[in-house]
Amino acid sequence: MENQDHGTKYPILMIHGVGFRDLKWPLYWGRIPTALAGTGAVLSYGQQDCWARIEDNAKSIKARIRQVLDETGSGKVNIIAHSKGGLEARMAASSLGMGGQIASITTIGTPHRGSKTIDKLLKAPDSLFNIASFAVDNWIGLLGDTKPNFYAVCKDFSTEYAAIFNKENPDVPGVYYQSFAGVMKNPLSDINLSTANAIVKLIEGENDGLVSVESAKWGASFTLLTGRTNRGVSHYDEIDFRRSPLSSKSGGDGIADICDVYKAIVKDLAERGF
Repeated sequence: MENQDHGTKYPILMIHGVGFRDLKWPLYWGRIPTALAGTGAVLSYGQQDCWARIEDNAKSIKARIRQVLDETGSGKVNIIAHSKGGLEARMAASSLGMGGQIASITTIGTPHRGSKTIDKLLKAPDSLFNIASFAVDNWIGLLGDTKPNFYAVCKDFSTEYAAIFNKENPDVPGVYYQSFAGVMKNPLSDINLSTANAIVKLIEGENDGLVSVESAKWGASFTLLTGRTNRGVSHYDEIDFRRSPLSSKSGGDGIADICDVYKAIVKDLAERGF
């Protein structure tokens, strides 16, 4: 029996990106869950590791989907995934065989085609990555990750890995795929990503501070997220990291509040019968 008491036919599973966990505080998704709850949407969270490989987290997502279906009595879920979480959702749907239990996959700022910037960084000596990986893996392990692997995750973001991944994880027939990408208008749009934005723009073009627009494109529909001011929409803005509207400016083109984007996504999924 499908759930009929919420905005979408199927419950929504929100999957976070790299470097974060699903904690009650601070909440990865900022004000977005509250905004979606106002639409009547039923939300669950991926709860996967923050620095595990895509394959390991995809297995966790597979188990999580089954758990959500058991809890809700639904036959499928809608997935909204940010950054690396979008790749984990795609793998769970495709090579891990969960496509029949997924109605839609919406990815936001996901590096579907990898990162040419990461390709260049991976040319650095392995010894540097091993040092960084040792520090990150030990620290993240203390915070609860079961399979942290910083170095392997970096390799998972390479264009070489992305090409293999996409070949092995084709879109599942019957699952609706769509994607979104933010774009920073200048390096000062988000001070946390100013240096990264400038570097990625030099190597790959327009980006949200971490992921290029071209790499984020996937599925039957693609939407570019632009702001109403010179601030633009950064990788962190995509998940309401600052817990505030993007602009107080009324009218004009662009996004004033990222929460409105998510509400529009849910509305569209509901209208599509998902």
